[in-house]
Amino acid sequence: MERRNFIKNTMAFSVGASTLYSAAGQFLGKQNMSDVIVGHGDYKYKIDMHWGSLNSQQVPVKNCHEMVQDSMGRIILLTDHTKNNVIIYDKSGKLIETWGTDYPGAHGLTINNEGGEDFLYICDNSLHCLIKTDLKGNEIFRLPYPKETGLYASEGKYVPTESAIAANGDIYISDGYGSQYIIQYNHKGELIRTFGGRGDGPEHFDNAHGIAIDTRNGKEELMITARKQNKFKKFTMDGKLIEVIDLPGAWVCRPVIHGDDLYVATIWSGEKVPNSGFVSILNKENKLVSAPCGSIPTYENGKLNPVYQTLNIFQHPHDVCIDEDDSIYVAQWNSGNVYPIKLTRV
Repeated sequence: MERRNFIKNTMAFSVGASTLYSAAGQFLGKQNMSDVIVGHGDYKYKIDMHWGSLNSQQVPVKNCHEMVQDSMGRIILLTDHTKNNVIIYDKSGKLIETWGTDYPGAHGLTINNEGGEDFLYICDNSLHCLIKTDLKGNEIFRLPYPKETGLYASEGKYVPTESAIAANGDIYISDGYGSQYIIQYNHKGELIRTFGGRGDGPEHFDNAHGIAIDTRNGKEELMITARKQNKFKKFTMDGKLIEVIDLPGAWVCRPVIHGDDLYVATIWSGEKVPNSGFVSILNKENKLVSAPCGSIPTYENGKLNPVYQTLNIFQHPHDVCIDEDDSIYVAQWNSGNVYPIKLTRV
């Protein structure tokens, strides 16, 4: 498969050279990807291209949009294939169960433990709503388009992409493919506020694709992606802008907080190899420290230089899930119906 081959251009040799060599220091060319070590600094990984592969006739996928890990350690994948919207694996990649036939636009997947029980929050682009389910697929409720805000002329203007759940139960939804607002509800589904919206200002968005609760500073803050602006935007829980974090060269998808680090699947916004990408890992200071399958992170005068792909492994990487061993599971969309790839930390 073409996506398993190295990019044949000189950039691959000029930067990120360590990603082109095995642990023994041998040039790999087109050899087995399992021999390749990707990443930088303390964040290096081995590639498992077949971790999530299943029988495509029995358990098909269309777009593998997002992944989470539940409290039992299982890896949960969300797809928009209506034969099985949700696929549950164990950590070895063995299939445990599947469910879901009613979510044709399944896109955003958030997990939240409430009173000792895990619940899933699914943003569906086609249904224009957020759906809460238990881990067996039983629906708890749906939040329809926020007509009560007065910001939407019709349901079709609302195309939610992601949700985040605060400690007090408040629900935040990013309308990343719609009108770019962030909508905040209480745990009962009652509207609290909206902020953001489409625009070029620092507090506005172009593709508010992902949202997460960031507690790395000892308090809850909102980390939101402005994907086409190549930025993260951090807000207070009541919608006040705190910080803008640039990630030049990368369309950033859903922010994933793991320990003191911020992980994100990133699509390279360059022109030489369109639709490709890499994983980006930022430390507690929101500095890029590793870009598996991307170029070595370098800063000049405090500003990050544009990052780009150096190894052609991913196509449209859309989300990452990080387990307790710091391994990374990567889901991709528009990539030929492929199953997730695993990066095992070394």
